[in-house]
Amino acid sequence: MSLEAFIVIGLGVFIIAFMKGAFGGGFAVIGIPFLSLAMSPLEAGVLLAPLFIFMDACALYYWRPQTWSGMDLIRLLPAQLLGIGAGYLFIEMVNARLVAIAIAGITLAFAAHWWFTRSSAEQIGISTRLAPVAGFASGLTTMIAHSGGPPLAVYLLRRNLGNALYAGTTSIFFTVGNAVKLVPWLYVGQHEQVSMDRFLVGAAFVPVGVVVGWLAHSRLDQKQLTQLLYLLLVFVSLKMLWSALV
Repeated sequence: MSLEAFIVIGLGVFIIAFMKGAFGGGFAVIGIPFLSLAMSPLEAGVLLAPLFIFMDACALYYWRPQTWSGMDLIRLLPAQLLGIGAGYLFIEMVNARLVAIAIAGITLAFAAHWWFTRSSAEQIGISTRLAPVAGFASGLTTMIAHSGGPPLAVYLLRRNLGNALYAGTTSIFFTVGNAVKLVPWLYVGQHEQVSMDRFLVGAAFVPVGVVVGWLAHSRLDQKQLTQLLYLLLVFVSLKMLWSALV
């Protein structure tokens, strides 16, 4: 494995795990575009799918049931499962280049949406209309691009749950989603050659990122950190889009 691949995998997995530990997740959207700097988008997706399970196991040590909003999850989770199924059908029906273009387009659209609406959302109560839409969109995009965080955040941030309840609800939501999509992702990428050394490098950074994120949880400004990470996301998504188009 080259030094470039080691740095890209280590840094990419650390960022995702750090956000998982600090805020319950929601920034896996950076995963495939960032890792695509050193491998194909499908290989990146296959590499990340089992690593997310490991991240969830580490993060749930901190984000326990008392930090979950059960009433929101009842409305979000069934729709997420439907979205994952729709995302699997999409990946199966199109070729790898179109999948890469879709991933880049989805992530850029979410980055633009976050930038223009980050300070304008109004607080809402539990919604039987908006929650299923957010759950389905999150499931669809998490299956296609490991990018289910933004649709979920559009709903949960407006709920004004508080840091701990928001993080815990996000964490268990993606724990369920990552477990469900593992088998479809491994099936989709069965022809991708993901080496064991790349997997082990990624796995080594998972607990480090989660623990560091948890320790920094109360000291971080989530808005400023998210802004910085979205700028990075735009850069790597544009690079991924360019590579898919040329």
